[in-house]
Amino acid sequence: MAGITFICAGRVKEAYYKAAVSEYTKRISGFCRTEFIELRESMPENGSPAAVKKALGREAEDILRKIPADAFVLVCDVAGSEVSSETLASELKAALDTRGNIELAVVIGSSNGLSDDVRQRADRLLCFSKMTFAHGLACVMACEQVYRALAIINNIKYHK
Repeated sequence: MAGITFICAGRVKEAYYKAAVSEYTKRISGFCRTEFIELRESMPENGSPAAVKKALGREAEDILRKIPADAFVLVCDVAGSEVSSETLASELKAALDTRGNIELAVVIGSSNGLSDDVRQRADRLLCFSKMTFAHGLACVMACEQVYRALAIINNIKYHK
């Protein structure tokens, strides 16, 4: 894998989530270049549906600009499907085998989710759960699952 870019709409505020993100991105950097980008959330306070849609559109523009060209795009979204860690690793390995030394972009939406423009750019829509998680925790989960997938692909004991 050439590199992994995590793109988060919204900031990880809590120190303990920041520490966990830092730990997993450090571990991932043992396999490839890694970058964790936090974008400003555009959500209006108690906005109307039209205002939320407009804000999601602004966030989508920022997100799409940060996705590396020709990247395999994994979007974390409630509209996605739930898979096992082994399945995610298998899908990433298949993308590597098919596309060669690819960039991976992992997108985590803001508190109101993501626009359809971002979903349409996805190569894979992934849902961690139908439950709602704190934004920082979702970012940690994304980093941890990518690290776990890389550990599985590279036969590293971490997985079990």
